[in-house]
Amino acid sequence: MSQQHVLRFPPGFLWGTASAAYQCEGGNTNNQWYRWEQEGHILSGDTCGQAADWWEHAEHDFLLAEQMENNALRLSLEWSRIEPVEGQWDSTALERYRAMLLDLRRLHLTPVVTLHHFTDPLWFTERGGFAHGENVRFFIRYVQHVVAALQDVNSFWITFNEPNVYAFQGYLMGVFPPGEKDLVRTFQVLRNLMQAHVEAFYAIRTIRPQAQIGYCLHYRLFDPANSLSLLDRSAASIQENMFTWSALQAGETGRFTFPAGRVLSPLVHAAGARDYHGVNYYTREIVSFDPRRPAEAFGRRFVRPGSVRNDDGLSDSFGEIYPWGLYRILKSVYQRTRGNKPLYITENGFSDRLDDRRPAALLAHLAVLQRAIQDGIPVRGYFHWTLVDNFEWNDGWYVRFGLIELDPVTQKRTPRRSASMFGEICQANAITEAIVERYAPELNNIIFGTTDALSRQIPV
Repeated sequence: MSQQHVLRFPPGFLWGTASAAYQCEGGNTNNQWYRWEQEGHILSGDTCGQAADWWEHAEHDFLLAEQMENNALRLSLEWSRIEPVEGQWDSTALERYRAMLLDLRRLHLTPVVTLHHFTDPLWFTERGGFAHGENVRFFIRYVQHVVAALQDVNSFWITFNEPNVYAFQGYLMGVFPPGEKDLVRTFQVLRNLMQAHVEAFYAIRTIRPQAQIGYCLHYRLFDPANSLSLLDRSAASIQENMFTWSALQAGETGRFTFPAGRVLSPLVHAAGARDYHGVNYYTREIVSFDPRRPAEAFGRRFVRPGSVRNDDGLSDSFGEIYPWGLYRILKSVYQRTRGNKPLYITENGFSDRLDDRRPAALLAHLAVLQRAIQDGIPVRGYFHWTLVDNFEWNDGWYVRFGLIELDPVTQKRTPRRSASMFGEICQANAITEAIVERYAPELNNIIFGTTDALSRQIPV
């Protein structure tokens, strides 16, 4: 095959990795996740401890990202460091974040800052957190304080990471703090998070009119086990609407989809309250009707038999590696939002300790992403989850998503093969034939073949 085969990305495309404060910084002992950890809920028995040591030495990993030819990096701020006690601000914490952002800018890495990535200060938790609408004002006060302090070193803000995961995992499935299982309360929390985003959007806009402001949702497909079965299709559709599309519709129109829309009041001033759409995509679920699961819309979820899979977690599967799902999600988000804002892949990654599936999986997803861009979907950047292995919530150190392997005891970093490949793609701003031949030659005919090839399950 000739050297002319190249899949190019647009000029100025953002290439980076995504991370979260609790998972990377170490020493965060003043939020509800630390309490959850101390109560023994981490299934691996691990503690976060020093994590990836970012609070002291994040700049070491920023340099690795720069050497990987990244031009952006997504990180989050830890609210409980900045406001450890209600109404009391820690200027030292803000100065540490300022130093991180300045170092990113020095390395020509555009910082993308998440204001809330799953963790709440303990004082906020003790007030009931986002389960109570009146508590939204505390989050807005925090946002105003942070943005006013850091507006000169950052202009790209994500208000919330995956409000749908925060609500469903914590209040319906019971596997995130506070460990509840209440469907109505789940919807209430989701509504309060989405309303908090809207109010945070206008608060940031007032402080920094030129800022880029949005939020990112976790997008997951729910496909019927038997497409000819009305029961399978109905269960899959309700689950997908509840988890994947309800929050997006509320963010666009103020109104939630069925069934959440039956119990929730509309959001106030939601229309127009975002400058872009952040898309976190990992996998899909297969759903079959199961009358024994009324709390889950009578649907049993499982991984497609025979599929290439991520490494499993301790409590759940990280699912099928399904590249074409990224195209399906991007197209649906674009259509549901009438194409009125650009999109960013704010997370996409693979649980793969041995790094034996990640190179091909990453190539396949990026090829699908480039196809979406060619088809007119305005995707402006891609952030891989994640740069170095980090503390993966309830799974602790058991699963590994990093392009760079981390030993949490010695803090030794070992770049994986996928890190080298990602660096080559970022440097070229393209997928070239040489890269595919070097890292996943089995995908060459699929990636550079007919347009129909990508829409089939890519064998990774």
